[in-house]
Amino acid sequence: MVVWRMPLSHAGVLLFCLHHLITAIEVPLHPNIQNDLNQPPTITKQSVKNHIVDPRDNILIECEAKGFPSPTFTWTRNGKFFNIAKDSRVSMARRSGTLNVDFRSGGRPEDYEGEYQCFARNEFGTALSNKILLQVSRSPLWPKENLDPVVVEEGSSLVLQCNPPPGMPPPVIFWMSSSMEPIHQDKRVSQGLNGDLYFSNVMLPDTRTDYSCNARFHFTHTIQQKFPFSLKVLTTQGITEKIPAFLVPSGTSSSKVVLRGEDLLMECIASGVPAPDIMWFKKGGELPSGKVKFENFNKTLRITGVSEEDSGEYFCMASNKMGLTRHPISVYVKAAPYWLDEPKNLVLAPGESGRLVCRANGTPKPVIQWLVNGEAIETAPENPNREVAGDTLMFRDSQIGSSAVYQCNASNEHGYLLANAFVNILDMAPRMLGQRNQLIRVIEYNRTRLDCPFFGSPIPMLRWFKNGQGSNLDGGNYQVYENGSLEMNNARKEDQGIYTCVATNILGKAESQIRLEVKDGTRITKGPDDQIVKRGSTTRLDCRIKSDPSLKLTVSWLKDSNPLYLGNRMRKDEGSLTIHGVAEKDQGVYTCIASTELDQDSATAHITVQAASSPTSRMTSLPKDKPDPPRDLELTDLTERGARLTWLPGDDNNSPITDFVIQFEEDRYQPRTWHNLSTVRGNVNSAILKLAPYVNYQFRVLAVNEVGSSFPSTPSERYQTNGAPPEINPSRVEGVGSSKNNMEITWTPLNATQAYGPNLRYNVLWRQRNTGESWKNVTVRTSRYVVGQTPVYVPYEIKVQAENDFGRGPEPPVIIGYSGEDYPTAVPADIRVRVLNSTAVGLQWTRVPSSSIHGHLIEYRAYYWRESSLLKKLWVSRKRQHVGFVGDRTRGVIGQLLPYSNYKVQMVVVNGRGDGPRSEIKDFTLPEGVPSAPRYLRVRQPNLQSIILEWGPPEHPNGILTGYSLQYQTFNGSRTGRMIQETFSPNETRFSLTRKDPLSRYRFSLRARTQMGEGEAMKAESPVILNEASFGWSLWNVTALPNSNWANITWMHNFEPGTEFVVEYTNSNNTIRSIPVSGQLPSVQLADLTPGMTYRVRVYSKEYSTISSPYLIFETSSAYTKSQVDIATQGWFIGLMCAVALLVLILLIVCFIKRSKGGKYPVREKKDVPLGPEDQKEEDGSFDYRSLDSWKKKMATMNAHPKEIMLGDEDNKPLQGSQTSLDGTIKQQESDDSLVDYGEGGDGQFNEDGSFIGQYTVKKDKDETEGNESSEATSPVNAIYSLA
Repeated sequence: MVVWRMPLSHAGVLLFCLHHLITAIEVPLHPNIQNDLNQPPTITKQSVKNHIVDPRDNILIECEAKGFPSPTFTWTRNGKFFNIAKDSRVSMARRSGTLNVDFRSGGRPEDYEGEYQCFARNEFGTALSNKILLQVSRSPLWPKENLDPVVVEEGSSLVLQCNPPPGMPPPVIFWMSSSMEPIHQDKRVSQGLNGDLYFSNVMLPDTRTDYSCNARFHFTHTIQQKFPFSLKVLTTQGITEKIPAFLVPSGTSSSKVVLRGEDLLMECIASGVPAPDIMWFKKGGELPSGKVKFENFNKTLRITGVSEEDSGEYFCMASNKMGLTRHPISVYVKAAPYWLDEPKNLVLAPGESGRLVCRANGTPKPVIQWLVNGEAIETAPENPNREVAGDTLMFRDSQIGSSAVYQCNASNEHGYLLANAFVNILDMAPRMLGQRNQLIRVIEYNRTRLDCPFFGSPIPMLRWFKNGQGSNLDGGNYQVYENGSLEMNNARKEDQGIYTCVATNILGKAESQIRLEVKDGTRITKGPDDQIVKRGSTTRLDCRIKSDPSLKLTVSWLKDSNPLYLGNRMRKDEGSLTIHGVAEKDQGVYTCIASTELDQDSATAHITVQAASSPTSRMTSLPKDKPDPPRDLELTDLTERGARLTWLPGDDNNSPITDFVIQFEEDRYQPRTWHNLSTVRGNVNSAILKLAPYVNYQFRVLAVNEVGSSFPSTPSERYQTNGAPPEINPSRVEGVGSSKNNMEITWTPLNATQAYGPNLRYNVLWRQRNTGESWKNVTVRTSRYVVGQTPVYVPYEIKVQAENDFGRGPEPPVIIGYSGEDYPTAVPADIRVRVLNSTAVGLQWTRVPSSSIHGHLIEYRAYYWRESSLLKKLWVSRKRQHVGFVGDRTRGVIGQLLPYSNYKVQMVVVNGRGDGPRSEIKDFTLPEGVPSAPRYLRVRQPNLQSIILEWGPPEHPNGILTGYSLQYQTFNGSRTGRMIQETFSPNETRFSLTRKDPLSRYRFSLRARTQMGEGEAMKAESPVILNEASFGWSLWNVTALPNSNWANITWMHNFEPGTEFVVEYTNSNNTIRSIPVSGQLPSVQLADLTPGMTYRVRVYSKEYSTISSPYLIFETSSAYTKSQVDIATQGWFIGLMCAVALLVLILLIVCFIKRSKGGKYPVREKKDVPLGPEDQKEEDGSFDYRSLDSWKKKMATMNAHPKEIMLGDEDNKPLQGSQTSLDGTIKQQESDDSLVDYGEGGDGQFNEDGSFIGQYTVKKDKDETEGNESSEATSPVNAIYSLA
């Protein structure tokens, strides 16, 4: 037998807080889970504790429970097993424990009264119902009695006693006459709570013989009537006025005990002449606000839902003109047990820890008792993993098979509470609960959410991936919630694709896919315009729409917010609405609505219909302008809260006035600042204004047409409204601590039109909640008040009431605020780290006591850092990171860790003030995992026959690399070839592929491997074979700045930064060389060039070799120019030139002297002298090269010494054709220094023996000489050929 009120002997010190150790795994109400999830029983429905039944009906005692396997039910009656099978009248409902007692075949309901309790069992535990006290309703008869007539004198007090028979439940009492009419009651005559009829004083009309007390019984619906009273009132010589005296309650004082949550009823009925008035007060404060009701002509005070703060001393006061009297009533509020923390079902994974907490309060303090499967825990089988600590049950390292249902009983002298909470040790691989392969469509740039409900034990870790690749989606545009939903703040076209959610725990994983399609929004690109049309004309309203072609578009029209009936005169086209024969009824507001199943857009226009010959139509052609301001403002019909404002409109300036805007200004709080008060239609010239009290108003009016607003009118005369108490209180009242020992109360003050009177101020009231202390108050004129010397983070009740010189505002609502927070002082203890996989660990810790938080608990925060890698010589960053576990939790997961590493972690409690002290450091090591993607994958195509792949090792090996896996296949458009697999050792980072198909491209996927498997893939495609320029990449503006043996080459391009290029150059000997160039600057220096040589140069992309610049040709300078200086300014050069000039002058003088002596120049006349042997050679085309050799030697001497010409015997004769000037010098046709005179000019030629042929002075000779010239005789050889 269960003992419900046995006190516990446990006296240990409670070291843990009074909440669950961990947030229990919540089992979703999903049929896939509920139908096959092993679960202990849970009571879902039961009868009330005090179950009163009608004796005329069958008895029904309810008890229903759920669980898997389905539970079985048994009952006890009065603490003993109730054998249902032995009683033919009792049956149990199918799949339920509900009892049905049938009396159709006889039997007495009273025989089944007693205390019943239901037990629901399955193999995982037993749940208990409350103890149900079954009672049969009774309606006993009034005992027979003879009542003597009641005789009293007029003015005396009187009590007619009812004394109803006890019933179950107690009956309802009312007084009636024999004609079944209620006895009239007022403040003189009234019925008391006990059913008696009280007369404060008896009057002569009270005489009657049928004062009957009636009792109505609820269940039997019967009324029992007492034998009537007969009352006779004796008249006297005048009625003596009397001071009040209390009939109820009796004595000088009284007391009342009430249970928390019930209604408190206090009654005071007094005698006196005249009938006294009753008033109620509370000593030391006001009656509880919002909970007080005055009944029975103020003789009864009802306080609903009493709490401990309603305790205290009350007194009622009875008064009439003769005096008054008081009666104090002491109220004591007791409490049956009520929950502070009711134990909740706890679902744990094997190896996890948790706790059940059963905290209850009451007056007196309730006793807590634990049971397991309906048996006292002290006598239940011992469980080494379970520990009892007063109102807390702790479970450590839970194991499969230890599931059970635990009962907590909290009891005191006023009642008891019973709660069932099961502990279910659940081991389940992840399951997806949502619909598979969903299609979600969303409009671009809208917020969208992808749901992925899942379940598992231990709680799985959920990750999202897009298109089956890439890293976990979280951050940026993505936000992942704890329930598995993925939210995109701003869906874009590139967000389309297949999203996969993967739930993983130590028992396995499950995944589900959702396809997201992002559609273009529906937009009206050109909506209808406001129009003024003539009656009988045709008009068109545009509605051009742009929408997603894959969505069904629907276009509808509204007129004046109602669906438009098209009829015969209207035609709806794809992008417009046409109205033929416009009529007056067509005037109104037209709305075009474009909608798809995902969104819609609308546009509105107003059509104004004018008569064809109206003056307004003629005015439309006149220039339009803003209207003139209204004038002649006048205030009439003045009241305290209103006035009528009238004005005369100004000229509309050819555009009808559509609205008048009324503005006001007041001169107390914001003088010279105008505010909009109201807007009226343009066809009215007056308005009734609603005004606020205590405002000195001044008004003005603005006219509005389609062009704009007019200037304001001249202001009206001022009107001062009378003051009044405020009608509203400040809004946004808050109480927040700005330091640990204060509370700052702030609010939004009233504005100028809400003050309603002078000296606006605020009455601030506050008191600490649930302490019973009285209100404290202060009056301020600001919008802030700081309460000092407050305890740390305790709740306060706050009220702020507006007040002015005319009175206070309405009763303000109570706002809950909190004093300031302090730093937490407790440290999360018992921290346990469990490795879930290579990238995540689970944390469990002990919840800190709430009293040590000193504020609002924001989160438990874990600080962690990577201490080292298990790979040797791998540098790691020890930067600290943190993750927060929001709310009152005792479990969390740290994810996105790097495998194969040593980590450290410590925890803190965080409240609004900051971090608390840090816990001890815990170490943990993560196992080897799969590596990250290779650092890069470059695909080069040096020619059309081969492809070269180069890659870098993964940034995070996450273990010991065992190699690389490469998959590749050809593709050409939508056709793909066979997938080929290659494997490489960890040291290989290069692969060459010989192309088999010159027209197809290749798609590569490279993954690194560890012993745990392959990591993420790095994917790439081979370059475009033909027309790579279609990418838009190009090279141009190649320039060269050459010197004798080097040249600087620069170029321009639009490739990505860091692109590698090759500079190729070719010399005159067709020797090709190339230099690779990498880096940010597109330039290179070509060194070791040959002076004076011509080069061709081009630049092309190393990756896309067919993208090349045009060839550029440049020439290096000669060797001597390497350090060339300006010799014209050198002294030695000037001296040399002077010497050469002097020598030439002497030479010319010598030649002139020779000429003047008649010297013959040995020239043979071709006409007279026959040809010699050598001449014969010239005639037949032969040539004596010995004469050419002689000429070459002479020319070599001239090149070596260009100004020192040594003349032979035949050369020292004067030239024919030379002339002598008046001063005796020789004048030549060309420059003396020019080689033209020596064979390169047109005036002189060499003959076959190398001597000069001067100009003939005879014209004939000159012409003949010129006829022998050749245009090609620019060199000695050509000169010789020209003589042939």
